[in-house]
Amino acid sequence: MFDTLILILDSTVRLSTPLLLAALAGLYSERSGVFDIGLEGKMLGAAFAAGAAAAVTGSAWLGLAAGILLSVALALVHGFACITHRGNQIVSGVAINFLAMGLTALLGQAWFSQGGRTPPVSGDARFANLVWPFAESLRDVPVLGGLYSELLSGHNILVYAAFLAVPFSWWVLFRTRFGLRLRAVGENPAAVDTAGISVAWLRYRAVICTGILCGLAGSYLAIAQSAGFISNMTAGKGFIALAALIFAKWKPVPVMFACLLFGFLDAVAIRLQGQQVPGIGEVPVQAIQALPYILTVILLAGFIGKAVPPRAGGVAYVKERG
Repeated sequence: MFDTLILILDSTVRLSTPLLLAALAGLYSERSGVFDIGLEGKMLGAAFAAGAAAAVTGSAWLGLAAGILLSVALALVHGFACITHRGNQIVSGVAINFLAMGLTALLGQAWFSQGGRTPPVSGDARFANLVWPFAESLRDVPVLGGLYSELLSGHNILVYAAFLAVPFSWWVLFRTRFGLRLRAVGENPAAVDTAGISVAWLRYRAVICTGILCGLAGSYLAIAQSAGFISNMTAGKGFIALAALIFAKWKPVPVMFACLLFGFLDAVAIRLQGQQVPGIGEVPVQAIQALPYILTVILLAGFIGKAVPPRAGGVAYVKERG
């Protein structure tokens, strides 16, 4: 039973990693007052770019760089539409989602002729798991051995980067001048502007941070968790990350726990596939796969209390002219 729990927790960590990176990405953008439902599109674009670049160059690091670059480019498109031209942020996010979904399928088929997939990657083209010192020798030690060798050791570098990004984001947002200004511009951009700070430049920097983290999330899906890009491989993870962000009330540490909760449900769902449940029998695969999404709806419908977004969120700032 303990070994099964360790395996589920191990899967939880792996499955929650892209959610965590995407949710932290949304945290920067939305704290600055720019709502971003285009997280899904940026993740999907980054996954395609990473998978394609890694397959062509044979380097996971070049794949990661390509994924981040494309994600930042999509984030800047969103910023250009919403910050510079004061367009509707929801419409812009939806447009990016559709753009990424269509372009990845089209380019994947045009370049590789594999039904929208990229060629499979292996070796140096994929991020390998890192084994901690003495993990193998401690594997048989009761309790601690399983925790150390399975749960802590054996993940790739992007998993560790995702969880280290949580305290780093907390420090940036709540202990630096940049973070103070970022939160202020999401609450009262007029006051920030009065202090002589550019609202547009602050929001653009937040959007770039969003692009970088979405690039990490998408690259993880294509060249760390999987061995190449598959059409529409994000499968709604960007929207679940957005739900986790709202569920956690736009705070970094609660975001991590919310993403772990969704990852745990996903891990349990995978574990239950094909299993006999007492009194029910074998649960249909579709019902198991829908479990995380059902929980998302239930939690957002009334179990999180009042989630108050940044006051200036979703509203384009127009500079007052004296």
